[in-house]
Amino acid sequence: MYTHPLTPSGDRFLAPGLLRGATSLALLTLAGCGFLYSLAGVGLGQALFPEAANGSLVQRGGQVVGSALVAQGFASDRYFQPRPSAAAYDTMAMAGSNQARTNPDLRQRLADTRAAVAQRDGVAPTEVPGELVTQSGSGIDPHISPRGAAIQLNRIASARDLHPDAVAALVARHTEPPQFGLFGQPRVNVLQLNLALDQLPGTR
Repeated sequence: MYTHPLTPSGDRFLAPGLLRGATSLALLTLAGCGFLYSLAGVGLGQALFPEAANGSLVQRGGQVVGSALVAQGFASDRYFQPRPSAAAYDTMAMAGSNQARTNPDLRQRLADTRAAVAQRDGVAPTEVPGELVTQSGSGIDPHISPRGAAIQLNRIASARDLHPDAVAALVARHTEPPQFGLFGQPRVNVLQLNLALDQLPGTR
């Protein structure tokens, strides 16, 4: 009977040297990839991008009120409204609607939402931009377009007894350009805009 030279009795036992090598490699891989790599990533993130690494938290009065990466719902007419959310802005339930474009329920929901936004902001339904009607894939997209902010100006100015030009200027100051000047579209972070709105002189 053939006996493998690395085993004392055929295929029943591994040689001690081979077993030690396999165990050492497994431990080194676990320590390197499972611990040291993660630790290095966390350390570099904290050193190079501390704000982003900690969740891009937004503070007011020394207290965390949200994240620049996460949308929040605002019920009052005094605030800009973000995109609709299929997850109710819950970071633990991030999701889109997962409804196909041919789904009649989706079409009805879009029509109802468009009509509600048009009535809320006093504009024609054709003036409502798509992002104020559709839900993002994550359900927590924090941005809207400058046009999405513009149709809300008169409502907010009226609710706060401000001149619309003052609110428009605030939107312009908080409009972010395309990333690196090339990627994406101009956008407005709704949470940061609303916080700045509360600090606008003359607001009530």
